[in-house]
Amino acid sequence: MSETDWTLETISTLDDISGSEWNACASSNSADPNPKPENPFVSHQFLHALEVSGSACAKTGWYAQHLILRDPCGQTRAVVPAYLKSHSRGEYVFDHAWAEAFERAGGNYYPKLQVSIPFTPATGPRLLIRPGNNQAAVYQALDHGLRALCARQQLSSAHITFMTQDQSQAMGDLGWLQRTDTQFHWQNHDYQCFDDFLVTLSSRKRKNIRKERQAVENLSFSFELLSGDDIKEHHWDRFFTFYQDTGSRKWGTPYLTRSFFSLISHSMAKDILLIMVKRGDDYIAGALNFIGADTLFGRYWGAIEDHPGLHFETCYYQAMEFAIAHNLKTVEAGAQGPHKLARGYVPVTTWSAHHISNPDFSAAVEDYLNHERSYVADDNAILSNQTPFRKGTQP
Repeated sequence: MSETDWTLETISTLDDISGSEWNACASSNSADPNPKPENPFVSHQFLHALEVSGSACAKTGWYAQHLILRDPCGQTRAVVPAYLKSHSRGEYVFDHAWAEAFERAGGNYYPKLQVSIPFTPATGPRLLIRPGNNQAAVYQALDHGLRALCARQQLSSAHITFMTQDQSQAMGDLGWLQRTDTQFHWQNHDYQCFDDFLVTLSSRKRKNIRKERQAVENLSFSFELLSGDDIKEHHWDRFFTFYQDTGSRKWGTPYLTRSFFSLISHSMAKDILLIMVKRGDDYIAGALNFIGADTLFGRYWGAIEDHPGLHFETCYYQAMEFAIAHNLKTVEAGAQGPHKLARGYVPVTTWSAHHISNPDFSAAVEDYLNHERSYVADDNAILSNQTPFRKGTQP
């Protein structure tokens, strides 16, 4: 059976592909009748919840155009979560300057094609290839399909964001422009308890964290770590209040609808860690995390009261302790945050790949990215020398 006989199609709703068929491409064990992706965000359940909840849909500027690669027997060989975008919100890889420059030159930057997980700046596979395939041939087929979609719909560009480094390199080899940025992740080096981590820090940083945690402990709040069936609708009701407060301050309008949380609680509750902060009988803050195969992904935080150190305790230290207890290797706490450096989070490089349809504009963007990658590399080197670890103990 030749790869040249494979067919590519686009679908505008995940209702057109079964969860098991999609997840077989997103999982390392496609033979499992109920395959589970190692990264929760590329699962059919997560993406479908975004769609049917009205969070990521045509009305909000995320019109699904997911790519499906099938062989002549009809078996799905690869899938790609892709969207036509009428704006650049909710992406966290910022191309607003590109859009302004292109439109000043008389072009239309929107719509564009976005291969990403909406509202989710977490690294993971974006070209979901069923195990056992000729990967090079699949990359070529998907490259052809993405370029053809841009040409057919007269799109200015296609963007694959927060992809793994190996996938970025594979697309770079096919002519896609490569972009880098920085996040801060915490690494669990087989710690048995939180104090095992603390002893690797300099004395001053160690004391600062202990002081920070003690200040929150003195407030006599309780922390509920909820997962699976322990998460009830009244928890989501309260958490959504926190989320709305944060969303309205950061973005003006929160991205996710209330129904999204109920949907993921029904379909992927075991992949969720909801940390709720309680004072007496009332919840005052919360943080939503997703549990991957070896990573805890911190996603959303909100509070209706402001207390020094509460954000760090809820989003960072509680997450780190959970990762230690459950042998998770990494905690990703989302975008932004040089302040995470002092708390043991280290700089890591994030990757994206870009196809610009206009050759002249592509050349200009490529020149810009060559300089930007150099800056990011230099900045990461500087940040790596500013970690809080004692000399000789930095992982």
